[in-house]
Amino acid sequence: MFYRETGDFKTSYSADTQTFPIKLDRYRFWAIAIFAGILVPLWIASVPRQSAEFFVNPILLPFLIFSLAAIGLNILTGYCGQVSLGTGGFMAVGAYACYKLTTAFPDLNLVLVIFASGAITAGVGVLFGLPSLRIKGFYLAVATLAAQFFLTWMFSKFGWFYNNSATGQITMPPREVFGIAITGPDAAPWATYFFCFFFVFVMGWAARNLVRGRVGRSWMAIRDMDIAAEIIGVNPLKTKLSAFAVSSFLVGIAGALYFGVWYGSAEPTEAFGITLSFQILFMIIIGGLGSMTGSFLGAGFMVLLPILLKKLMVDMGGMEVAVAKHIEIVVVGALIILFLILEPHGLARLWQLAKEKLRLWPFPY
Repeated sequence: MFYRETGDFKTSYSADTQTFPIKLDRYRFWAIAIFAGILVPLWIASVPRQSAEFFVNPILLPFLIFSLAAIGLNILTGYCGQVSLGTGGFMAVGAYACYKLTTAFPDLNLVLVIFASGAITAGVGVLFGLPSLRIKGFYLAVATLAAQFFLTWMFSKFGWFYNNSATGQITMPPREVFGIAITGPDAAPWATYFFCFFFVFVMGWAARNLVRGRVGRSWMAIRDMDIAAEIIGVNPLKTKLSAFAVSSFLVGIAGALYFGVWYGSAEPTEAFGITLSFQILFMIIIGGLGSMTGSFLGAGFMVLLPILLKKLMVDMGGMEVAVAKHIEIVVVGALIILFLILEPHGLARLWQLAKEKLRLWPFPY
């Protein structure tokens, strides 16, 4: 009774095609946005720094950053149907672009640096997306996998990318935005959280509306049947490359935040290896392909699952850390298989079914 379209009258096309047509969905979205964007930073600022870092560094920051990366990969794979295994490499492009821009232009605003890092990654993504015009499926996955290995090799091989550091690592210098430290040891947990939340909110909102428009419909037409899409007038060249560009832009921003705000330092083969690419791919598989909600659900699931398993097996069960880590990998693999068999559309579909039950209740159909 409380989740129905009844009473939601539309008097214009804009109202009928708005992002959240059901009133309760709009209220829920803005309630979550206010809670995450205002109440959570206020709570983080009110608790001791050690307690705040316990929640921000291992939970909140990776959830936000991986959600943004999952949205980017979901646009490419879930909406456009172009399989990619090079997400970690594209995140490395964003991270190294952020590092070079901050060191070369120390007075440049950090917000502009993050957006510029995404733009550079978009250009690299378009370059490596050119093979998608001739190949698809498994062969495209292998091509993007090659991009993953090539990019991480390049960043570790040529000293220009890490300013010829003796360690081969890149370290984010301290930066401020409006006089508030965002990176470096003096950055407050609430500031780093809110900085990442700002990018996730803006980019998530833009991506949500983008997939609902003409560009998004073109992506989905290519995903469903590229030959039929070309017959009805969809340009495969423009559509596929735009998907690679937008996806790489979001992934590049996530990589810049991953390095600059969360880690603070990185080494390409360890921080941006193939494991990271598969981890983000697992997020959209478990969360749901072709779903913005699924990107957040998958990221939250993959961030919280290791923490919960560690609490159960190591802290409460007394199990060795190495054994618990192997069990965690087995559990994640089993869950992926179960989702692919029982619910291919992931957690987003389960959430959609729950809402449909609410809309039909108490009637059986």
